[in-house]
Amino acid sequence: MCLFLDLGVSGVRDPLTDLENVAGKLVFYQTDGNTTYERDTGELASDFPTEAMFQLFDPQKNFSSAVFTYTWDLGNGEVIHGTELVVRYHYSESGNYTLRLKVRINVTQYVHPITEVYSMDVKVLNAIKNIVLKGPSTYQVSQNTSLAFHVDGSPPMWVCWRFLPSCVPDVAVSCTLTMLYENTLRLNHTFTSAGVYCVEISIRNDVSKLQTSFSLYVRSSGECDALRNTTETHADWHVK
Repeated sequence: MCLFLDLGVSGVRDPLTDLENVAGKLVFYQTDGNTTYERDTGELASDFPTEAMFQLFDPQKNFSSAVFTYTWDLGNGEVIHGTELVVRYHYSESGNYTLRLKVRINVTQYVHPITEVYSMDVKVLNAIKNIVLKGPSTYQVSQNTSLAFHVDGSPPMWVCWRFLPSCVPDVAVSCTLTMLYENTLRLNHTFTSAGVYCVEISIRNDVSKLQTSFSLYVRSSGECDALRNTTETHADWHVK
C-alpha cells in the first residue's frame, strides 16, 4: 500500500520546506518458528507475531536528518507510541480492523513539524492448525458412508481430497477440489472392498495450508465392528 502526502508549502524553494508527494508504504511481516513471511495483501493470521513497518520513499534524502515519531492505532484498542519505524504486536482474534498510523516529522527547528495520518484496512484470519474427523464409529463395504471433518481455520478454504485403498499412493488418482465456506467438511463415499483406506486432505486459506492423512478400517459384511483411526498432520504456512 503506497501512501502519499502533499505538503504544499509555499515560499522559498528549499527542499526542506517545499516538499511534494512524500510517499511511503506499510509493510507487514509474520513469523512462524524460524520462518518469516511478508504479508502484502492486507491479510494477516491471528495469534502469530507480527511486525508492521513504515517505509518512507525519500530518494532525495530530504528527511535524512529528520526526527520521526509514530503513533500506531492497531484498531483493536491497542495504541503504541515510539520513534522506531517498526512496531511488534499480534491480533488475538480474527476479524476486520482498521490500522491507523500518525507520523510526526520534525525536519528542522525552523520548520513546523509535519503530521500526517495514514490508514489501512486489515483482515485477520485464523490459520488452519487442525482437522478432526467427526464420523461414525464403523464403516462397511458397499455402504454409502458420510464422513465429517471439523476444520479450525477461517473460511473460505480450498480443499482437495482423495481416498486411497490400502493407503498406497497412486499418481493416477487425482484429488477432488472443492470450496469450503464453513468449518465442517462433509464427504460421502462408498467403499468397494474391506481393508485399510487412507483419506488424504489438503486444505488452505489465504494465510495458511495444512495436509492431513486419516487411516480408516473398513469391515466386510458379517465382520465385527472395528475402526482404526490415526492422523498424521503436517502444517506449512503459505503466502499467495
